Amino acid sequence: MTHRQLVDRFGRTATDLRLSVTDVCNLRCSYCLPATGVSWLPRQTILTGAELVRLASIGIRQLGVSKIRLTGGEPLTRPDLEQIINGIARAHPGIEIALTTNGIGLAERADDLARAGLTRVNISLDTVHEETFVTLTRRSGLDRVLAGVRASVAAGLGPVKINSVLLKGLNDHEMVDLLDYCLAEGTELRFIEQMPIGATRDWARENLISAADIRAMIEERYELKGLPGRGPAPAERWEVLDGGRVLGTVGIVASVTEPFCGACDRTRISADGQLRSCLFSQTETDLRTPLREGVSDEQLADLWAEAMYAKPRAHGSDAGGFGTHFIQPDRPMNAIGG
Repeated sequence: MTHRQLVDRFGRTATDLRLSVTDVCNLRCSYCLPATGVSWLPRQTILTGAELVRLASIGIRQLGVSKIRLTGGEPLTRPDLEQIINGIARAHPGIEIALTTNGIGLAERADDLARAGLTRVNISLDTVHEETFVTLTRRSGLDRVLAGVRASVAAGLGPVKINSVLLKGLNDHEMVDLLDYCLAEGTELRFIEQMPIGATRDWARENLISAADIRAMIEERYELKGLPGRGPAPAERWEVLDGGRVLGTVGIVASVTEPFCGACDRTRISADGQLRSCLFSQTETDLRTPLREGVSDEQLADLWAEAMYAKPRAHGSDAGGFGTHFIQPDRPMNAIGG
């Protein structure tokens, strides 16, 4: 039974838990990780499967969490991922459990993940061209990702969403190719504005391809019709039409140019058990240490609720309006969790 809610000073209620299961990734996407010299978190600091299930259960039972998204790093690098999902699903039948993955290895595990209790999947994919894929990720494997997309659809892990970041001079000219692929596969493409959060620290606003740019690029080929009912969802969504015929939908997550901090409903726990009230938080609350010292679920819930109450107004800052200030966190995205 829910004893309290994760309400902050500005009246927002967090019901969506982003739970990272690892910081390790098997790709080296240029906007996220450097090509070499990546340092992973110490293995002894990473939460065990049982610890992850316990924190998810505290969120659901005591704090009003209604959706779990497992993130990384790359979650599929954990061999016990199915056991983690099944542990949550068995304890909380009907809870929505989603997964964000780069798709490497997904084709081989999609059926098992679905049987374990996974509800749906988001797959990161920035191109459908092998040469561009190798340039962006510094690895081969586009065929494995595309196989993972097909396997996820076949396993019923839908709606399958494709997360894509456009980078000037690298893949922006292939945007319609990617959209056409997603429309043909029956998946929903979600373009995500590049945020200043990668380990490479080379983000520059002048290089940003904005939501307005993306809409204009799509409308050179198709018509867009806005869909209502966005609520706290990060993506604004449109129907894609050709000659009045609806082909599918597309979403855009405009965290930089059209921020949605005022409706944020997310709470985050990193793979090493650090609670973050905001993706761009400058502070963290350590849940791992008290968890391992044997405190009660109620005490952990209290720590969690207190930290979320202090959530910043926007993007790690209480200054100005929602989303007007970006203060880049010390941790890179792979260590925070998506």
